[in-house]
Amino acid sequence: MVSSVCTRYLLKAASFFSLPVLDTRLQAPSDQKKKQKIQNKAGKDRWSTLEFRFYWVCFLIVVPLLYKAAIDASSSSNPNYVKYERLLSQGWLFGRKVDNSDSQYRFFRENVFILSIVLSGHIGLRKLIYFTFPKIKRNQFDVGFGLIFLFVVHGINAIKVFLHIVVMLAITRLFKNKFKLTLLLLWSYGIVSLFINDKYRNYRIGHLFESLSFLDPGFKGIVARWDVFYNFTLLRSLSFNLDYLSRYNEEQKKYLKKDEERDSNSGSIDSLTTELIMEERERMNATLNLEAYSFFNYIAYLTYAPLFIAGPILTFNDFYVQSIRTLPSINTKRNLIFGLRFLFCLLVMEFLLHFIYVVAISKTGAWENDTPFQISMIGLFNLNIVWLKLLIPWRFFRLWSLLDGIDPPENMIRCMDNNYSALAFWKGWHRSYNKWVVKYIYIPLGGSSNRILASLAVFTFVAIWHDIELKLLVWGWLIVLFLIPEYFLSGYFRKNHSEKWWYRHLCAAGGVLNIWLMMIANLYGFCLGHSGTSSFLKEIFGTIEGLKFFVVANIALFIAVQVMFELREDEKRRGIDVKC
Repeated sequence: MVSSVCTRYLLKAASFFSLPVLDTRLQAPSDQKKKQKIQNKAGKDRWSTLEFRFYWVCFLIVVPLLYKAAIDASSSSNPNYVKYERLLSQGWLFGRKVDNSDSQYRFFRENVFILSIVLSGHIGLRKLIYFTFPKIKRNQFDVGFGLIFLFVVHGINAIKVFLHIVVMLAITRLFKNKFKLTLLLLWSYGIVSLFINDKYRNYRIGHLFESLSFLDPGFKGIVARWDVFYNFTLLRSLSFNLDYLSRYNEEQKKYLKKDEERDSNSGSIDSLTTELIMEERERMNATLNLEAYSFFNYIAYLTYAPLFIAGPILTFNDFYVQSIRTLPSINTKRNLIFGLRFLFCLLVMEFLLHFIYVVAISKTGAWENDTPFQISMIGLFNLNIVWLKLLIPWRFFRLWSLLDGIDPPENMIRCMDNNYSALAFWKGWHRSYNKWVVKYIYIPLGGSSNRILASLAVFTFVAIWHDIELKLLVWGWLIVLFLIPEYFLSGYFRKNHSEKWWYRHLCAAGGVLNIWLMMIANLYGFCLGHSGTSSFLKEIFGTIEGLKFFVVANIALFIAVQVMFELREDEKRRGIDVKC
């Protein structure tokens, strides 16, 4: 009886954290043949085997030790505490101090209440306007509220944002009859605009338009760094213009065909007002009226308040389709569950910031005489905080959008620690951005048939888009270099040895190597820096204690990867395969 009750609660908890509950795009296909095909690829259930029972015992022992090591490294009794204590603030949990030293997350944390008021005001105002003026269209409200929101966020710097997006629209409309030239000009200006903003982010409007020089001393908005959020506006601007260009090119090809063939196709322009498009891929490639790509819809899309600051990124075609017909995924129950998951992540972050001060430790390099285990946990929990500080704002803005009737993709679908493949990691991290680069860069450059060159172009753009720094560009190229062995080795062994008994264990060993490569690269780039990473490696390979830790860590990672494999096999048994 007790066992059945426990099982029932465990299944409910698993359902709460499942992929389909997070985003309906991640559920099993509605087509039973496709679902069955995925299920046929799944391996047998191993959860109840002796091997996996041993793994669960290891989890029960190891995971608490990970937290203990990180808490010990953050303890006030640690000799390094005095080096970073100044970066801590008074917290609200159990009288403890809080590590609020990360400026990026601090901005969100200190403004989440104000953002919640804006969210409520936006949703409430839309309902009031619709009730008062029943004939008002959705895009009319979006433009009105979006322009006000843009000015509040960026003040007079909104003019600089408008200048860029108008130039990109003008390029598309002026050269639309020369498809390849327009593509070249669009991408060139988009990338150049990032360099312009990086160098001249504080340039005065009066230098561009002397008659508007009186605006320069004016209100700069609540976010002075307009150029940072412009990066997301650039993606939306490119999406609108590339979708329009593709659609216009299709129409031009039709007119080149003989009259009777053209006539037979001319009635397919826009059935979206009567037909609900369920599949995301179909929405992204929907056949819209050319009138849908109007300047008014352009502004409604670019300034859509819930997704303006940081996304998630929704392509224009998908946004337009959803603005006409609300998807069934938008309902009170799903929104409530998503809201509870957001709250859960927010509380987890608060717990970490109150008990594990790894951000402050990393900023001050305060790990002298810590054990290799403790240094590795400083790095690991730092990476988890980097993951959470991005996930939480993204989920907040996605929740806002869901409550407003638009369903964008979920950006983070896997826990950061539930990754063993560099390739799969990038598919699940900032997923909406991944979908964007696949649609507009990877596939146009040949996709899997031209994988290395397409990947190089993708990561070059990703690096430049994130920041104009040489080290990020090198980082992007190194990612591609790290992916090449995985591309070829995984393909070779899957094709020739997937039925062998040792195949799963060989893949797990490869997963361990991948985790070390990803961890060291990210520790170097985002957490410990050169000195910290060097100290960590010297402690591991230069001391007996470090070598012991290295052996035990490899065993623990091997077990963790086996569990990750089984989690994905369990999803396949339910017809779910998100390929990451």
